Amino acid sequence: MLDGKKIAILVEELYDEFEFWYPKLRLEEEGVEVVVVAPEEKEYRGKRGFPAKSDISIKEASPDDFDGVIIPGGYCPDRLRRFPEVLDFVRRLYDSGKLVATICHGGWVLISAGITRGKRLTGYFAIKDDLVNSGAQYIDAEVVKDGNLITSRHPGDLPYYMKAIIAFLKGE
Repeated sequence: MLDGKKIAILVEELYDEFEFWYPKLRLEEEGVEVVVVAPEEKEYRGKRGFPAKSDISIKEASPDDFDGVIIPGGYCPDRLRRFPEVLDFVRRLYDSGKLVATICHGGWVLISAGITRGKRLTGYFAIKDDLVNSGAQYIDAEVVKDGNLITSRHPGDLPYYMKAIIAFLKGE
């Protein structure tokens, strides 16, 4: 059990429901406090129309209060990276050695936060060029871990992604 751990999961319009709900529920099963963080405190719609309500706005979220962040895919990363507060939040967690995990298009947030240069990462094949052009080494694998960065490609990789995240939070 990971009682006492606290993870932020980011959300914005057109998030991928699988990549949001699977990590959220899986971490809650492990005893993690999962806080939904978004640009505003409101309800957001996923790609398939399923809602997710944020618990707090990014302006209320302090990286000091969290053990890491999960960035789901879908089209929400393209929206999230437009907010300087989101990029600062992710960058500060990364710089502190805390978990920064992305799946699918989530790598766009890492690129905009300026933390991809020299890193081994994966993501949805459509953002491969973006990752490479940002200075990352793209690896086509279910999950890639480079220090405190954990990345995956798509919903089919979620079991591998969550095993890696849980192992990181356990200090393994």
